[in-house]
Amino acid sequence: MRESNLESSTSMDIPRRSPPPPSGGGNNAIRAAIMVIVVAVLAGYLFLWVVVPTNPYKQLWLPELRAKTASTFFGTHQGATYLIFTLPVLFIALLGCVYLHLGKRTRTNNHFESGMVRWKRPVMIKGLGLGIVSRIELAFFLMFIALLVWSFATYLRNTFDKISKKSAATSSGHEKLWEAKLETVALRLGIVGNIALTFLFFPVTRSSSVLPLLGLTSEASIKYHIWLGHIAMTLFTAHGFCYFLFWAFTHELSQIVKWEKTGVSNVAGELSLLAGLVLWATTFPKIRRKMFELFFYTHHLYILFVLFFALHVGISYTSIMLPGFFLFMIDRFLRFLQSRRHVRLVSARVLPCATIELNFSKTKGLCYTPTSIIFLNVPSISKMQWHPFTISSSSSLENDKVSVIIKGEGEWSNKLYETLASPSPIDRLDVSIEGPYGPASTNFLRHNLLVMVSGGSGITPFISIMRDLAHTSETQKRQIPEILLITAFKNSADLTMLDLILPSSSSPSHLSNLRLQIEAYITQEKQPTMQEKNTIRTIWFKPITSDAPLTPILGQNSWLWLAAIISSSFIIYLVFIAILTRYYIYPIDHNTNKIYPSPSRTLLHILFICIGIVVTSSTVFLWTKTENTKETTQIQNMEGATPVVSPNSLCYNADRELESLPQQLITQSINVHYGERPDLKRFLFEVKEASVGVMVCGPKEMRHEVANICSSGLADNLHFESISFSW
Repeated sequence: MRESNLESSTSMDIPRRSPPPPSGGGNNAIRAAIMVIVVAVLAGYLFLWVVVPTNPYKQLWLPELRAKTASTFFGTHQGATYLIFTLPVLFIALLGCVYLHLGKRTRTNNHFESGMVRWKRPVMIKGLGLGIVSRIELAFFLMFIALLVWSFATYLRNTFDKISKKSAATSSGHEKLWEAKLETVALRLGIVGNIALTFLFFPVTRSSSVLPLLGLTSEASIKYHIWLGHIAMTLFTAHGFCYFLFWAFTHELSQIVKWEKTGVSNVAGELSLLAGLVLWATTFPKIRRKMFELFFYTHHLYILFVLFFALHVGISYTSIMLPGFFLFMIDRFLRFLQSRRHVRLVSARVLPCATIELNFSKTKGLCYTPTSIIFLNVPSISKMQWHPFTISSSSSLENDKVSVIIKGEGEWSNKLYETLASPSPIDRLDVSIEGPYGPASTNFLRHNLLVMVSGGSGITPFISIMRDLAHTSETQKRQIPEILLITAFKNSADLTMLDLILPSSSSPSHLSNLRLQIEAYITQEKQPTMQEKNTIRTIWFKPITSDAPLTPILGQNSWLWLAAIISSSFIIYLVFIAILTRYYIYPIDHNTNKIYPSPSRTLLHILFICIGIVVTSSTVFLWTKTENTKETTQIQNMEGATPVVSPNSLCYNADRELESLPQQLITQSINVHYGERPDLKRFLFEVKEASVGVMVCGPKEMRHEVANICSSGLADNLHFESISFSW
């Protein structure tokens, strides 16, 4: 059926074109050199975590390094911690910025990607709650667990060797051997938990240069954040519980309320653990899905968790996990700056299936890749809530707008739909946006066939891919893969979502190049319903001077500006701390770490980190904002001079009668099946193309079914990729 329909389409008459040769040879060489350095530094950094629990590190290497780095500017411990834990990660982040900047002007054949195909095959891990993971993800997960087990076991072995009945009794006068060992276990659980905490914030740093450098996106990496969060909180909870037991057995419960002037503060640790437990309790799927607002608001307790963690262990030990949190703070402040201004909402398409498409104005300089996401905030619905949506437009095909499709499936989205679907539609809607965020590059052209499996609103990312491929075929004269879209809807009204494959603006003629077949399944209806033809209603919004087109947060050279922010903000922090330590703390403490209060020292470090980030990020943001002002003004003038609708109304019915050639081709390519679900095994096992990209976006059961088929080993030509809304 698929082959005959594809061949009958006039779009199959497109002549086959050879891909152009790779370009950017000079940039490729520089990027290759950067990647070699990154791999070397990253390998050394990871190896450091392996040797940290060992006696040679603790007794020989660390004391020697501290002796060489001790100064009146950074104290006795801080310099060594910066050198081996903080600077390597920031150096990788800076190299990543340069690498990604050069990659914007380079087109290469990704041989590394093709060599990793076997390792990227999906594996289903149900027992541990990991869901769909690739083999390489599973390998790294097991290696990380091995690192935690190795660290904990090595710490215990080295410490237990030094504990005896005599030493236990001597330490406090009345400790038993097992009590001394319990205290050691409690301490080491906290230290091992800090390993997970060190990596916790990397996956949620949306504009990070580290993630795309490693071929990851923030959306796809959320699962790593979830895994690390569960591991860290399990270890920290066990750490606190063991200490409570130890204090109870040794009759030292008064330790619970102690806040030492120097050294470890018990009260701060307890407050950090309490904030973490409340946050952790709302992250489990059943609670998060049923009470998303509770999850959203309690997640902001991470601020208290990190603050009291730093006060608990001191700034020197906190610097071990500082790089990830430092990059996260930069990202968070940049998102704050971007979200302060409302974005120009041009129009909305309202579908009869409780679905809307929002179309925003953007500058031509804002580029993004297919499957990218943006976060939306609508103050009239909720001033605090931000919701992620996959972009359905293509920045190549539609260079003046960005679109998202939103289906009413929750309280927030239903309120938005009711607002726009009202018989008396509004003429203005304030919307703020963060993003877009997405992969640094995509490589769909390496496949002969793309099989896209979607459920409900899961069709959204595939629309952006189809539009982008159509533009590539037209402008670059390259052959694009055939597309088989298998989509499942609950009722026939949802079929109107297929009309959104065509953009609401720009010339849709590019889409005639698509070799597309759509197999649509209506699962809850046995036959077509005899209803009046459903129409798509388009609402145009009044242009407001205060609204601005969506622009790149850091301008055209965003990666270079991000590198400048990372480096300059950390340098400002180091300069302030060096001056403070040399001329204020050192005259009081003389590097003994026993006189000047640890909480005060920690709070001053946090203050100077914030100052460095705020000053540099705001400066760069304002600088790039002035560069974007000219283009923004031109867009606003064009919108003000060109009426987009009849002066008598701001709303009209766009009754798509399927008159255009692209719409006719899409209609002819659709096969609708009622009262059944797609037989995914038959579809996937019947394809014979040499390389088949299989993408799925929809309910968890659908993703798992497709993953099981692709990982069965019965078809070597299937290459799986899951797109899930896991925020």
